[in-house]
Amino acid sequence: MKQNDSVFFRYIYLVTLFLITLTGFGAMPIFKRYYIADIPGFGWLDKFYVTHYMHYFMAIIFIGLIFYAFVRNVVLEKMKVSLSGYIRGIMFSIITISGLFLVIKNLNCCYFSPNIVIILDLIHVSSVMMFLIFALICLIFKLKWKK
Repeated sequence: MKQNDSVFFRYIYLVTLFLITLTGFGAMPIFKRYYIADIPGFGWLDKFYVTHYMHYFMAIIFIGLIFYAFVRNVVLEKMKVSLSGYIRGIMFSIITISGLFLVIKNLNCCYFSPNIVIILDLIHVSSVMMFLIFALICLIFKLKWKK
């Protein structure tokens, strides 16, 4: 990947990661509860369907970015993945699979028991939090996902 492509990709990745996290928390009613939505310009964070569909859209972009980076670097350029890359990949897979089940749960044709929904929610939120914490650790200690 060229340097300019790498910088552009990094900014798109970071903006997407920020927005998917923001809209994911927006699905929980914390922005209204803690008066963040009352700040001028942040009222949209209280609109469930806005944050819900924006989260889906950002998830599509995020999955596409991860898939693109994997294919471009690992498959085409045959770069080796580091231990932190494997850990991120596993976390990302858990987030994606649990998110996919949560999307399926929202379809009219599917019914999941309340206990399954709670388990899926906990898996999704906790894996996102672990991913974000691990990403911060990798950023602080400059751990790259590829060798």
